[in-house]
Amino acid sequence: MRIEQELEKMGFVLPTPKPLAAYVPAVRVGNFIFTAGQGPNVDGKALFTGKLGREVTEEQGYKAAQLCIVNCLACVKSLIGDLDKIERVVKLLGFVACVDGFVRQPWVMNGASELIVKLFGERGQHARSAIGTNELPLGIPVEVEMIVQVKD
Repeated sequence: MRIEQELEKMGFVLPTPKPLAAYVPAVRVGNFIFTAGQGPNVDGKALFTGKLGREVTEEQGYKAAQLCIVNCLACVKSLIGDLDKIERVVKLLGFVACVDGFVRQPWVMNGASELIVKLFGERGQHARSAIGTNELPLGIPVEVEMIVQVKD
């Protein structure tokens, strides 16, 4: 429960995952968990909408990425019950809805990456992709997927 306590100290609350369509929040295969893409939702509503480089600032995108990763962690918790069972964060995949010419997707995704490393230390060092796109579901600016390795 240490990870959850750290999240609470930072002002984050783990929600109960609720898919928006016909999919599950996360799937476990052996000792790996793959989350569905998560947006910057709080209490079931997007806290940020719009595109980076127009309606959403880089700082807001960074915060959106943090919320996305908190929601990914909630998906993982729904399968294993305790986030301290995460042995290693393997990979993050981030999508950033942005205007043409916006090239700072990696800095936006640092919101998710830096939060993970702060929570998990060396176990949180991960591979990552940050992809710019023209649209994301429901107008959200950032969506993140996560792959973790867990203890039996």
